[in-house]
Formats: sequence, structure tokens, C-alpha cells
Amino acid sequence: MSDQSPIGRARRLRQNMTREETKLWGWLRARRFHGYKFLRQHPIIYQPDNKHPQFFIADFYCASKKLVIEVDGKIHDFQKEDDQHRDDILKGLGLRVLRIRNDELKDVVNVLDKIKSVLDS
Repeated sequence: MSDQSPIGRARRLRQNMTREETKLWGWLRARRFHGYKFLRQHPIIYQPDNKHPQFFIADFYCASKKLVIEVDGKIHDFQKEDDQHRDDILKGLGLRVLRIRNDELKDVVNVLDKIKSVLDS
């Protein structure tokens, strides 16, 4: 499997998750969070093409609720337009996007409440 393929890239990202992603994953994995199944570093293909599919890797994805959760570090302060473009494409696929800043994870209970609120809406 090519490292540039959606699956290959997702595997590499799973092996190199940020500290904040790892922290949140500890709460979301194995249906621990209210029984919802989340996938981590999940490829979402938005333009299928056998040779070069266009895709995004969602930090976390709950298929049953069509929810993408993105954990944003400092780099996202400088790529707001790119993030908005990505969010627009994902929303066009019928997905909801929840962005959580790294510093928000200092209060993980508040973040989990935020996620639960979105899942329930």
C-alpha cells in the first residue's frame, strides 16, 4: 500500500498522533464515549479516482452521526482559509465538522461535553 494512498497516509498519521489527539482518543476509543464508535485518522475521499483520489484525513470520525472532529494546533492559526475550504467540502458531503483547539483539551471534561452536545443535536 503506497504511503501516499489514503489508507497508507492514515496509517502513518495513526502512528504519529499529537499529544492532544492521543489524549482525546483515550476517551473516544472502543465505544467508551456514550457507546459511539469513533475512528481515528480516518480517510474521507471526496473525489474518487482510481489513480489519484482526493481525500482528507479526519482526526476522528463518527460515521453513525456523520461527525468529523478536528483537533487544531497552532498551525491552524495560519491556514484558516484552507480549513474553511476543507470544512465546506466535508459539509457538502453531508458531514458535520467540530473543531477543537489544542488548548481546549486542558479541560477535557468541557471538550467531552461539547462533543456530546453536537452528537445529540
